[in-house]
Amino acid sequence: MSTARKSHSKRKEVALLGNPNCGKTTVFNGLTGMRHTTGNYPGVTVERRTGTLVLDEGPVTILDLPGTYSLSPHSIDEEIVHNVLLGMQQGTPAPDLVVLILDASNLERNLYLASQVLEIGLPVIFFLNMWNLALDEGMQIDLEKLQELTGVHCIAGNARTGMGLPDLRKAIGKHLKDTPLPKKPGVLSPKLDKRVEDEVHALCEKIQATFAQRHKAACGEALRLISDTWRGSPLLKNNSNGDELWKAAEQVRARLKSAGVDWAAAEAESRYQSIAALISRILTYRPDASLSLSDRLDSVFTHKFWGLVIFMLLMGLVFQSIFSWAEPLMGVVESFVQAIAAFITGLLPEGVLRSLIVDGIIAGVGNVAVFLPQIFLLFFFIALFEDFGYMARAAFVLDRVMKKVGLNGKAFLPLLSSFACAIPGVMATRTIQDPKDRLATILVAPLMSCSARLPVYALMIGAFIPAVPVLGIFDLKGVTLLSMYFLSIIAGLGMAALFRNTLLKGPHSPFVLELPPYRIPQLRSVLLIVWDRSKEFLFRAGTIIFAISIVLWFLANYPKSESQVQHFEQARLQATQTLSGEDLTRTLLQIDHKQASEELTYSFAGRLGKLIEPVIQPLGFDWKIGVGLIASFAAREVLVSTLAIVYNVGNDGSETSVDLIHKLRNQVSPETGAPVYTPLVAISLMVFFVLACQCMSTVAIVRKETNSWRWPLFMIAYMTLLAWLGSFVVFQGGRLLGFS
Repeated sequence: MSTARKSHSKRKEVALLGNPNCGKTTVFNGLTGMRHTTGNYPGVTVERRTGTLVLDEGPVTILDLPGTYSLSPHSIDEEIVHNVLLGMQQGTPAPDLVVLILDASNLERNLYLASQVLEIGLPVIFFLNMWNLALDEGMQIDLEKLQELTGVHCIAGNARTGMGLPDLRKAIGKHLKDTPLPKKPGVLSPKLDKRVEDEVHALCEKIQATFAQRHKAACGEALRLISDTWRGSPLLKNNSNGDELWKAAEQVRARLKSAGVDWAAAEAESRYQSIAALISRILTYRPDASLSLSDRLDSVFTHKFWGLVIFMLLMGLVFQSIFSWAEPLMGVVESFVQAIAAFITGLLPEGVLRSLIVDGIIAGVGNVAVFLPQIFLLFFFIALFEDFGYMARAAFVLDRVMKKVGLNGKAFLPLLSSFACAIPGVMATRTIQDPKDRLATILVAPLMSCSARLPVYALMIGAFIPAVPVLGIFDLKGVTLLSMYFLSIIAGLGMAALFRNTLLKGPHSPFVLELPPYRIPQLRSVLLIVWDRSKEFLFRAGTIIFAISIVLWFLANYPKSESQVQHFEQARLQATQTLSGEDLTRTLLQIDHKQASEELTYSFAGRLGKLIEPVIQPLGFDWKIGVGLIASFAAREVLVSTLAIVYNVGNDGSETSVDLIHKLRNQVSPETGAPVYTPLVAISLMVFFVLACQCMSTVAIVRKETNSWRWPLFMIAYMTLLAWLGSFVVFQGGRLLGFS
């Protein structure tokens, strides 16, 4: 085959489709292994995961579509599925073949989606996954009968053990080669009331042009237009005659209502009648079938009391592991970043290029990469719980709590995740179906007190909060730290309630979810998910972090003063001529620290600190703290190292540095002679860090997840205002009460 001919051949595309929790991802991993890539659909943030299946006939692209219960789109994910199957999705042509994954242990409900997909007219294969669970529950499915009645190639399987996957590969190759259409799609077609059928056909004529020659697909869409009052349907949004169609659908509903027909239930009732007729011919139960293991476990995991206790214990395990188990790995990553920095330092001569790479890029990206072990662990636990089937139970148990602030149970885990780092927390909101619930959760996730705030708390509490006993068993340091975490929780839930009742006001979505069967987690599948999500975090968010790191480096290093440089060079020369040994080493180090401090003061960042001083003075902060606030936009913990530079302690300052604590305690205002730092200022500063959005990586990930700069900018604005008000109340209120 010539190169030219090769370039024009189009690789066949197979779409994997199914209900949530039907094991679709496991099938995808089983077919593609590591040969997959992740991206977003053009113009939306819904993940587009494709992989390569290598067959004897040649490579085939496997497209993993989001899980959905029907083709009535009520979320972005479902809209994508609807559009891809109908060939209406920008940049994604209709697939050549659909592999519909059916949960064999819950076949009746899964066949609802199947009945809609068959109407589209695409070649379809049924893969009846979790066949083993169906057998365990005493179900006996006549596979040959199902195939005969639907005309669809049916394969029994268990993707976790690999059962059925070789047959599925062969079937995909055969179907793509022969491209057969379903022979008897009518067996699952809805049997409509004559009055509804007439209205459907009339409305179908109005949208026929959108579906080319696929008359059944058009009729299916017409039926959904009548039965579903959700105006977000792509057929209405992307059609110039959308308003006209909507009015026509409303008129149909009015006519059916006056005729005593329940139009809202027309599609569901008619489809389930057809499905029930089919099920009665293919499914029987063994006489000895008893209560399933899932049912027995659910009586404990979803129990009103014990379910909550188990949830708290499991979350405690996750929390503890994130903070303790990740620490050694974080040290390894940090050492690795430092080794790279040292290698580059030795490789390149001193100058602008070395400073940019080492102090700007490596330091900036390294500040984020160091959290990768925590993120990896968090994703691991989430994937493990998901694979086990527990996450749906956790959301069910927590729904009663989250409902009180206008969110639903699915928001709890993203908020919990944000205590480690807001980035995975924001990414975890993808499981929330309602767009307003999801956006509200994204906007408040950064208020949860992440681990990056700990160095700031540790420095301020260590320097200014005395170890006064409280209630005989605690001390004031511990209580102060605990208060910061409580403040973050109260602020987060309060803002969520505010947003859901004002800016994001709307009907609260009913919390409906399917409890999947419990399964033994498959390590390979879990690790693949963890690898995917961690890689995405590092490489995709990293591109934005990379750019902002360069900007911050520039602000902290320019402009430079030639006279300043010459002054310190002269000081070094003089020290070299007059001192020796340890005295010379100590003096040169002091000169280096002083030069770094004065250069930062002269830089754009220093000038910005001076510029914002009038705004932050009511909070008890001077311009030097302002420099720290600006620099810590990159990452909150940068405040500590920035203060170390500003106060001439050196770049090795840490939250436990005795020199830095001593310096802070002895800082006095040149105007008033009063201490710059007091316990009240320390608390005001900590409150500011609890409430402020000072994390460029969080901003970057919110930009990515919302696909717009509008919401991250709004988030920065409201959190900055909230932080200012919080610190103002603490500082000025404390002064009024006589605290210092």
